[in-house]
Amino acid sequence: MGKTSGPVIATALGLGIAAGAPAEAAERFPTLTPEQMTPAQRQVADAIVAGPRKTMGGPFNAWLRSPELADKLQQVGEHLRFHSSVPPRLNEFAILMTARAWDADYEWSAHYPLAMKAGLKPAIAADLAAGKRPGGMAADEAAVYDFVTELRRTHRVADPAYAAAHKVLGDQGIIDLVALSGYYDLVSMTLNTAQVAAPADAPKLPPGR
Repeated sequence: MGKTSGPVIATALGLGIAAGAPAEAAERFPTLTPEQMTPAQRQVADAIVAGPRKTMGGPFNAWLRSPELADKLQQVGEHLRFHSSVPPRLNEFAILMTARAWDADYEWSAHYPLAMKAGLKPAIAADLAAGKRPGGMAADEAAVYDFVTELRRTHRVADPAYAAAHKVLGDQGIIDLVALSGYYDLVSMTLNTAQVAAPADAPKLPPGR
């Protein structure tokens, strides 16, 4: 892993985690400065900041408490977010579905603009945020929505939903989509446990579903 200077890591930490946490829900894992990190933690932080994310936002500050696990998880996450066979619009749609399922404001705030940039329609995200089956979905979006929703709700995927998703994604895409959903389940669980708040001015989920 490459070396990154302390000020660069500190900037990445400040941009990602410390922003906007409300006083009534203080984060449970104080942000580690480079000086507070063990060598193993620093090595993982260097790798994250040097990679495509550029910042230590989201679950990474909490995951640093288990640095070997953090490194393995960040590598999985990098692959699923930046190198998945699932097209970015559908990938981000599935991440937003996971954020909604877990009421994970930080995850929603981080990925909503990425989903918009990838081409997801704002109306689809709005319906999803409101807990509705989105109207006006394209066929590939509906296939992903039905697959992920059924898998999460019933813990299985029946043949019709599987066939529709497989037609869009193929074998590799199905596995990438399942892995993406499971990874962001873990991310959302971490964010909620650690009480990582979304920035005050970021898009947030409405309460309830």
